[in-house]
Amino acid sequence: MEPQLHFSPSSLFALNLCLAFIMFGVALEIKPAHFFQLRNNKKALLTGFLSQYLLLPLGTIVLIYLFEPAPGLALGMILVAACPGGNASNFFTLLAKGNLALSVTLTAFSSLFAFILTPLSFFTWASIFPELSIHIKSFEINFFDLFYNMIGILLLPLLAGMLFAHYLSETTLKIAKTVRILSIIMLIAFILVALYNNQEAFTNHILTVFWIVVLHNALGLMGAYLFSYLLKNDEAVNRTIAIETGIQNSGLGLVLIFTFFDGNGSMALVAAWWGVWHLISGFVFSYLIRRKAIFQST
Repeated sequence: MEPQLHFSPSSLFALNLCLAFIMFGVALEIKPAHFFQLRNNKKALLTGFLSQYLLLPLGTIVLIYLFEPAPGLALGMILVAACPGGNASNFFTLLAKGNLALSVTLTAFSSLFAFILTPLSFFTWASIFPELSIHIKSFEINFFDLFYNMIGILLLPLLAGMLFAHYLSETTLKIAKTVRILSIIMLIAFILVALYNNQEAFTNHILTVFWIVVLHNALGLMGAYLFSYLLKNDEAVNRTIAIETGIQNSGLGLVLIFTFFDGNGSMALVAAWWGVWHLISGFVFSYLIRRKAIFQST
């Protein structure tokens, strides 16, 4: 039985504002130079893109085949995998002693082009399962619905933040760190309040959602680390690729779920719990990996 969540129009408006503030904060630290500074390290960039847009979705498909979750849970997994990297990834990369320049660059690319890549990735990977395609059609949405909505909630705040940083650079230096911390706190608080207000639905489905998200997130972190290691990147790059792949912008997923998927309970629980869990796993992974590499790079 599909869990029913209580989520008012005012809550959706607040979540949209929260996401816009998060993306504005991300953009404050994006500079044009970030799109060129690693042009001499194309291998690391390509590894990051392949891990984010191919490895994680493929791993998601494998998990769906193996565990055959309900359609709502499966769609939630695919949507989270299609979202850009989360803004906490830069912090975790710093904590893990990874390649911060690579982390910021990958976050910049994935965030700036998410308005086209997220709907494209979601519909492409969901189409592999006929039953999921039918489920999507029941919501009467299509690629262009998501595309146009994401321009407003994602691209425009990013461009506004980049313009703010360019023309008000001194102010940006003073507020960037505070905005980043506040945006993370706001999203965590919003998700926790939403889970509290829907604690019955969450409690009834926690065992299923918990393990799906834990496995999904672990696959992102560890699979990406191994993938980068096998491609013979250096250790700092391996750590960064893992974090950029395992830390996803689940807040965007929640906005899309409540805007286009009628607040589908299963999808929302996956995105909400991912938003909490990836911060826990991000801290644990970063703390452990900085102490000792999983593999010794060659």
